[in-house]
Amino acid sequence: TSAIAMKLGLVPFHFWFPEVLQGSPLITGLLLSTAMKLPPITLLFMTSPSLNTTLLTTMAILSTALGGWMGLNQTQIRKILAFSSISHLGWMAIIIIYNPKLTLLNFYLYALMTATVFLTLNSIKAMKLSTLMTAWTKVPALNAMLLLTLLSLAGLPPLTGFLPKWLIIQELTKQDMAPTATIISLLSLLGLFFYLRLAYCTTITLPPHTTNHMKLWHTNKPTNVLVAILATMSIT
Repeated sequence: TSAIAMKLGLVPFHFWFPEVLQGSPLITGLLLSTAMKLPPITLLFMTSPSLNTTLLTTMAILSTALGGWMGLNQTQIRKILAFSSISHLGWMAIIIIYNPKLTLLNFYLYALMTATVFLTLNSIKAMKLSTLMTAWTKVPALNAMLLLTLLSLAGLPPLTGFLPKWLIIQELTKQDMAPTATIISLLSLLGLFFYLRLAYCTTITLPPHTTNHMKLWHTNKPTNVLVAILATMSIT
């Protein structure tokens, strides 16, 4: 379990993930955050009846807490998304023993929303919050999709990202783990704060001082169509 947790980036084996994601291009970061996590989650899914409940629950709560807490003071978007991934992994790990199918549902929706965010950021060439602030006047439609996707990733109702968290809280309550469900729900509010900050940055209008994002948006049509489709799926 500890070896798989290290591969996933669960606390306390998370140290490598934010730094690696920060030093990677956005497309590589997308693969690290989604496709590379599928094999270890599959192993946990297959061995879920024999997993240690206390160990996984402890790592899940710590991951949710640290993912939210460490993301608060970040200005690099890739590091924010890395701590977001750690926080979401906490939700997946806490329920995999009781209802493995919910973990897969959570992972599929997380991968869909994360792919939308990474591909959108790659289209507008945004790496920092300051760069993100200049994109609203250039590509308002793309920023609107990014805004809704970030809110969905935060788990705000009635967007799609709220569904797995709601189902996980229900399942934990059925397993007589209402205090645990309450703790992880409150800790997820830390993550909600930096999601809202990211969403707020997409609506701020500053004088543009970067490259012509509108030109980039028009000259990358295949990627833009894919971003639009993923965004529609992830917020409805």
